[in-house]
Amino acid sequence: MADVQITFPDGAEKTFPVDVTPLEIAKSISTSLAKKAVSGKLNGEYVGMHDAIKESGNFELITKDDEEGLQLLRHSVSHLLAQALNRLYPDQIHYGVGPFISNGFYYDTDKVEGNQISVEQFPEIEKMMKRIVKENLPIVSREITRDEALEMFKNDPYKIELINDLPADEHISIAVQGEHVELDRGGLVPSTGWIKHFKLTSVAGAYWRGKSSNPMLQRIYGTAFWNADDLDAEMKRRAEAKERDHRKIGADQDLFFTSQEVGSGLAVWMPNGAAIRRTLERYIVDREVQDGYQHVYTPVLSNLNLYKQSGHWDHYRDDMFPPMDMGDGEFLELRPMNCPSHIMVYKHQQRSYRDLPFRVAELGMMHRYEKSGALTGLSRVREMTLNDGHTFVMLDQIEDEFKKILQLMVDVYKDFDITDYRFRLSYRDPKNTEKYFDDDDMWEKAQRMLKGAMDDMGLEYFEAEGEAAFYGPKLDVQIKTALGGEETLSTIQLDFLLPERFDVTYVGSDGELHRPVMIHRGIISTMERFTAYLTEMYKGAFPTWLAPHQVRIIPVNREAHGEFAQQLTDRLVKQGIRAEYDGRNEKLGYLIRNAQSLKIPYTLVIGDEEVSNDTVTIRRFGSRDTNVKSVDQFEKDLLADIANHSRALDTLEKAVKGE
Repeated sequence: MADVQITFPDGAEKTFPVDVTPLEIAKSISTSLAKKAVSGKLNGEYVGMHDAIKESGNFELITKDDEEGLQLLRHSVSHLLAQALNRLYPDQIHYGVGPFISNGFYYDTDKVEGNQISVEQFPEIEKMMKRIVKENLPIVSREITRDEALEMFKNDPYKIELINDLPADEHISIAVQGEHVELDRGGLVPSTGWIKHFKLTSVAGAYWRGKSSNPMLQRIYGTAFWNADDLDAEMKRRAEAKERDHRKIGADQDLFFTSQEVGSGLAVWMPNGAAIRRTLERYIVDREVQDGYQHVYTPVLSNLNLYKQSGHWDHYRDDMFPPMDMGDGEFLELRPMNCPSHIMVYKHQQRSYRDLPFRVAELGMMHRYEKSGALTGLSRVREMTLNDGHTFVMLDQIEDEFKKILQLMVDVYKDFDITDYRFRLSYRDPKNTEKYFDDDDMWEKAQRMLKGAMDDMGLEYFEAEGEAAFYGPKLDVQIKTALGGEETLSTIQLDFLLPERFDVTYVGSDGELHRPVMIHRGIISTMERFTAYLTEMYKGAFPTWLAPHQVRIIPVNREAHGEFAQQLTDRLVKQGIRAEYDGRNEKLGYLIRNAQSLKIPYTLVIGDEEVSNDTVTIRRFGSRDTNVKSVDQFEKDLLADIANHSRALDTLEKAVKGE
């Protein structure tokens, strides 16, 4: 019998008989390894633990301890789901694809008759999945011919489409577990008995192959882990995420809405949400003006040639809306970026070295042509307003300006109590000449300067290739979201390219024209995304200075105490406080609970004693205790709370953190 030569990851080689299985190889190393090995890999291709190896090559074992092992488990559970559905609804469902994803798996299904699968059916489906697990069916991969595949899946149009799209010489692989067969390239657990801890989580619509012109399928999501504790922890995290979801809180507190009538991805800010946004806008504009920025307003529409000159048309055309033909040779474009507009502000007159650094900022409305499937509440929208700013500097001013911008970011984070963030230096991928402007000297110079500034400041950072803007490297501030993910909140970008493209100059001390460096920066992202982030971070319990309703005033009896309550409301409103009088004909307990459910920071109850003594009885959100203050003292304390960005008071902070 012939032998095969197996080369392990450490370079060691060993000879085995042909048709040896990954399980036998694992056992030859150690029994414990064999017990936790999920799959083998030969020359980069998956080999099932019971599949025969017929050729020599580089070999590795994927175990439960590897991240890839968890991915294979989740991939296998998607097959288990399909098998359970087939048993429950024989010949009633067509299947798309069922891959693993970052936090679980999904399978796209299309029920031929009746309603699609609903969450209410999950217990029944999971029960069948567990029954199949107990059967411990071996999962075996094998290759078949194209004709065999077309015959095997002849009743499923989606599988037939996938088969027909494969190259003519492509080997077609299937995975078999009991009576169930899947189109699959491998990467599965040895048997259904390996699958112990899983949960179906949700359903959603998904266009077949991501194209809106294709049928809408039902996407069933789930997750799986190797042990029960990890699954329980994940389900608790998801429950917490659901409670923090800014879309749910936005609906509960009437902050914003989106609708097909208005247009997908176009948020409508209701008065409550508008109050938060207005506070954010006033706050950041005031901070930037204090830091030397000149605020401007520039058009939301610009000549298409502006974006051709900047390079956005070449690099971001797919993310831009179609140009509008004005009929006279001019094409207007909804702007995807503000930087060309700010370059025009700079170029409006000749600048001198005495004018630099020249800082310009704007709450600039932009539009991105996002696909409908990617739109999410306020996080992913088609119209957004960016807290944008650009500084034009001389070469020897870069480091000082960089530090100044970074200090502004840190100060702003402190006001919002944002503490969980890290710095990322985002570089170009030198091999990707389509995405990044092809000028090695420019990139090396810019990346060296950015890295040098961070090193000089003694700041910790990590580096990421391929995350730069097309015109230059950047420092990204990566925040940990309340839902466990990570996203970019703030950015500082060095740009040597756009000043060159737009022939941006300044007159130096020598009387000659010189080229400035452009620094792009955003402090709090877009109003939409930052509001979504804060909503989830605070869990809807906004600190007083941001809360859409800061004070709710409730009379014990409208007839006896309503006039005093209304006068107090008017007094606070004139001080710029977002106060409201609740004179509804409801029981006092209900009105108090309602104010608490809306997470209003201060609820004031007005009765006989309050009217007689010119006092208020105060109940803070998150506390069952009440205290009494004079109206004058309450107003003074409240204004101090707002002015200090609610940092002096800890009751609300503890309530937000669930303490």
